[in-house]
Amino acid sequence: MSRAATEYRYEKLTWPEINDAIDMGKVCVVPCGAVEQHGHHLPLDVDLVCPLGIARGTGERIPDKLLVLPIVAYGYTGHVMDFPGTINNDFEHFMHHVLDITKSLAYHGFKKIVLLNGHGSNMPNLDLVARRTNLETDAECVCCGWWNLLTVDKDFMPNWRESAFPGGCAHACELETSLYLFLDEDNVRKDKIKNGTIRFNEEGSPFSFIDLYGQGPATVVSWTSSYSESGVLGEPELATKEKGRRVYEEAVEQLSRYVTWFKDRPKDVRTDRHRRPPTMPIPWNQRPIG
Repeated sequence: MSRAATEYRYEKLTWPEINDAIDMGKVCVVPCGAVEQHGHHLPLDVDLVCPLGIARGTGERIPDKLLVLPIVAYGYTGHVMDFPGTINNDFEHFMHHVLDITKSLAYHGFKKIVLLNGHGSNMPNLDLVARRTNLETDAECVCCGWWNLLTVDKDFMPNWRESAFPGGCAHACELETSLYLFLDEDNVRKDKIKNGTIRFNEEGSPFSFIDLYGQGPATVVSWTSSYSESGVLGEPELATKEKGRRVYEEAVEQLSRYVTWFKDRPKDVRTDRHRRPPTMPIPWNQRPIG
């Protein structure tokens, strides 16, 4: 048996074993994170530890179906630069970097790619990367924030969450702190855990509010320091290691289910519906039909 059948870590395979993984139709999971402030109680690597932990847990569970790539460590964090330690990756550089990864995977023959995100402000950028991958290669790519895996079972979050909505689960909050306590408890500064408010959430406007699980229809997202004193957005005082264990197990369960479904799902077929064939190429880096 090839090592590709039991090894989920992409970088631990040899190139002949990569060929085996391609033949097996393995799904590639690319964790994407950021190095940024998470208040006084959590380290700068929260957005790395959380998605990578979930990705590796899934790999351990179904190693025959997926490969987990090394994490994309630096994301789009320009709005958080008032807090020391944050490292910003210009949004265009970030998108081109991840797109280079997905195109490389597609070139080698991988047909299914998941961008597993750990940083909220990466989401619009990774969504565009996934779309461009789908238009410019013959692979299929999706973007998924790890926290959204907790919404598949409609009963999970209502039974898990104790913090207020909106705002209780936003950043360095009940959710992130709980998962970090489970994955890397020794690096949580427990004596410094303190709730943090989001100024515009307190205005009570139905138009402007923020939470990992919902945002107002007209919310101004600007400098984090303009609406947060500590960099904590939410209620980490409600976090526990046991809650983190439940989050981890649920996220791994749902990502395993998704990868298993996505792996063998037939690709949707593109059809050109012009009455007359176009007389010029689409004016961007577009893969032709066929």
